[in-house]
Amino acid sequence: MKIEKLTENKIRIILKKEDFKDTSIDVQKLLLTTPESQNLFLEILNRAKKEVNFDTDGHKLLIEASFQNEDAFIFTITKYIESNNTFKTKNRKLLTIKRKSQILNKSCSIYQFNDFEDFCNFCNSINKNTNINLKSIFKTSVLYLYNDTYYLVIDGINISNKSLNLFHSVLLEFSSFLTFSENFKFKLKEHSKIIIKNNAITTGIKYFANK
Repeated sequence: MKIEKLTENKIRIILKKEDFKDTSIDVQKLLLTTPESQNLFLEILNRAKKEVNFDTDGHKLLIEASFQNEDAFIFTITKYIESNNTFKTKNRKLLTIKRKSQILNKSCSIYQFNDFEDFCNFCNSINKNTNINLKSIFKTSVLYLYNDTYYLVIDGINISNKSLNLFHSVLLEFSSFLTFSENFKFKLKEHSKIIIKNNAITTGIKYFANK
């Protein structure tokens, strides 16, 4: 198991098949709501707290998962800090899980970046990954600014592309996936400001990635 702290509120966990050799849990069934899988999640969170100082007590968690390959499973865990303490709880039952089948099955996807720097950091990271061929994964990408938040709209996604899961995982290091992409895309077109109109990712790599 490998735990990486991406930001103060986000970590990435890479699990491999050998990490489960001493347990009865199948990595393919890890997202099922069972006592065994929930206990394993708590063990992982306790380990993250000790190793990278990622404290999840009293916070709602968003857990996004994808398969890197047949032997590796990637979790991106985001901690939401509520300004209103009434939303907090002392346990870890508030978990929202997004399965890969719900995420990577559409030709259009939208990712939300907290600021422009996060988008630039994504461009820099994707530029360094030689295993991803952007031209084979999607047709177009546009970056919008709406309510002080940046949104990357990706259209024409090749859902059968072998690098799609890896591409998605890199995106989740710097952004959040939106489940209501189709309707929100039209809202962005009508009410947002276009920051990069054509080939947003490749343009971002050209101007903002480290050479």
